[in-house]
Amino acid sequence: MLELILWVLGITSFTLFGAWYARRFDKPDALIGLYVLFVAISQITAAKIAEYDLGLITVTAPAAVLVYSVTYLFTDIVNERFGRGEVHRMILIAFVTQVAMVFFLWLATRLSPASFWDDQESWEAIVSLVPRITLGSWVAFLISENLDAWIYDRFRSLTGGRHLWARNVFSSIPSLTVDTFIFVTIAFAWTMPLWSLIEGQLFTKWLVGLVNIPFMYLNRWLLFGRPGGPAAPREQL
Repeated sequence: MLELILWVLGITSFTLFGAWYARRFDKPDALIGLYVLFVAISQITAAKIAEYDLGLITVTAPAAVLVYSVTYLFTDIVNERFGRGEVHRMILIAFVTQVAMVFFLWLATRLSPASFWDDQESWEAIVSLVPRITLGSWVAFLISENLDAWIYDRFRSLTGGRHLWARNVFSSIPSLTVDTFIFVTIAFAWTMPLWSLIEGQLFTKWLVGLVNIPFMYLNRWLLFGRPGGPAAPREQL
């Protein structure tokens, strides 16, 4: 329960800061920076398989699942304010950042430890990246995040800017599903029970996709809500 409360507070604090910054300076760089950070954290924490006690059910999924699911909220916020082209650019930036992070983590691991430093094994256990997990996360990331941006923009066009909840949910849920099947299959095939991991990820990510709805409305209000600020598209529930 404490972890859930902290997760909600994290979503609220970081996304609202990004939305406030975007409105105040009319730039997406804070949202992009937070997005890159969340993606990088997901890359590292994906190697740990955790149990999530959701009350009525306990599921297993990579520890990255909650953090990574929030990245779709960041892309939707940027898409809402700056358009799909900006989202594709931030996805590219995040991907290059992932590659750079993996390279320098690998390089740091390869360096010979000092004779008085006895934590090399602990270091390797924490930051050494499994090639299959890295490849799976990269492939899933590029496909699912760009798919989310396209579906979100398509829904906005089809509904004339109405029904924010629909484009938020129906872009995130399918994209998260695609991400799950691609990542789990590439990263864990023949090493772990795939369906258990897929089931846990799907349940958790879909839950996050639904929980994101009020946060998306709150962020949208902050993006467009102040008097004299840029006009928001007409919204109907």
